[in-house]
Amino acid sequence: MRSLRLNIIGLTLVLLGSFASCNVGKRYSRPELDMPEHYRDSTLSLTADTVILPWKTFFKDPLLIGLIDQALQKNNDLAVALLSMQQVDLTYQRAKRELLPTLNLQVGASRNWFSTNSLNGSLGEQFLGSDFLDDYSATLQLQWEADIWGKAKKQKEEALAQYFAQQENVSALRTRIIAQVAQAYYNLLALDEQVEVANRNIEMSSTTLQMIELQYNSAQVNSLAVDQAIAQKKTAELLLPLARQQITVQENALSILCGSYPDGVARAGALKDAMPAAIFTSGVPATLLSRRPDVKAAEFAVVAANARAGLAQAAMYPTISISPSIGANSFQFNSWFDLPGSLVKNVGANLTQPLFQKGALKTAHEIAKLEQEKAAVQFKQSVMTAVAEVSDALAIVSHSEERLTLVGEKTASLSKASNDALLLYQNGMANYLEVITVQSNALQNELDAIAIHREKLQAMTDLYRALGGGVE
Repeated sequence: MRSLRLNIIGLTLVLLGSFASCNVGKRYSRPELDMPEHYRDSTLSLTADTVILPWKTFFKDPLLIGLIDQALQKNNDLAVALLSMQQVDLTYQRAKRELLPTLNLQVGASRNWFSTNSLNGSLGEQFLGSDFLDDYSATLQLQWEADIWGKAKKQKEEALAQYFAQQENVSALRTRIIAQVAQAYYNLLALDEQVEVANRNIEMSSTTLQMIELQYNSAQVNSLAVDQAIAQKKTAELLLPLARQQITVQENALSILCGSYPDGVARAGALKDAMPAAIFTSGVPATLLSRRPDVKAAEFAVVAANARAGLAQAAMYPTISISPSIGANSFQFNSWFDLPGSLVKNVGANLTQPLFQKGALKTAHEIAKLEQEKAAVQFKQSVMTAVAEVSDALAIVSHSEERLTLVGEKTASLSKASNDALLLYQNGMANYLEVITVQSNALQNELDAIAIHREKLQAMTDLYRALGGGVE
């Protein structure tokens, strides 16, 4: 019997040695991306690496910096993401521990009363002098599954990839929150300027209306001129309640973003003075792979899916486990730990091969491979989206500069036209329609200028986010 047991153990060790180098599943390799060499229509440097400033340096407005800092500390979505990060960390730690052998201690005591008509009962009375039998045991048992297919490595690889993916997701969320706070702040500055423009035009329209009413009273113009002047004034007045409504809504949204209940938001300065530091170059698209946290998270998802495909393949193959144990066993309490007489030892080896589940396991492996392919496609899509976002932001920043130059020239022309129209109208050399038309065009031009300034600020913030955001 001892020889047979040694043969079984020896055969187990031989099997372990023969399969020790067998690893299932493919090693991860990054999918072919075929990335372009430069961004479309980029007027910035295409060879230098991207230079991104920390957000406290990139944004210049101290009130904006304070709001961003508050959002990063109190934003509830970010708090949830950080808690999820802790969960993934604990999951990874648990996955590492599950790879270790298990050691269990079992201590037990039992008393069994036999039937007096049974063989055990009669023998107990004859040899033990009692109608019961005690059993005291204490056993240490080790259980270990031989990692012949590299499952432990795949499990660790999957858990680690998920951990890093969540870490990158948190970084992406932080960058997105920074951009959202900045853009909401710029929206408020733009709305403040719209209120100022509306007030100026209401005052100008009131002056024009007074002049036309004087002329109407002296029968120099008809009532149509008065009605047109009133309508022009109401156009400017309508801007005020709309802007104030949007200010309240935007302040509420920004307050929630910063982790507080809806309230007013302090701000200062003009929209054109809030321009962030534009000291970065577009770099090359390949830098997004090492800088964009959402792109890196998408790639870690591919790594995790690759590991799961390997685990699904390993599930189809046999498993070998050993379970040695050692302990003390006695039918008397006072001799329970009387060694070596009470010593008991056991060695077990198991080979398990799925038979009837082969079809289900094969299907699970095919599903896991499809999930891996889906993750790879999603990774490619995230890279394409990142490149497009940078290209879009670059185009808006570049062309908004041209638009600001043109709108500035138009502003100067309309300002002169407004002054000239009033003078000509006072001297009877222009009619009221020309004055109202010029004032209407000037109002719309001022609103357009504010919109372009805001669009450029938001595009620069989008570009900062699209390039990966800055370090702390």
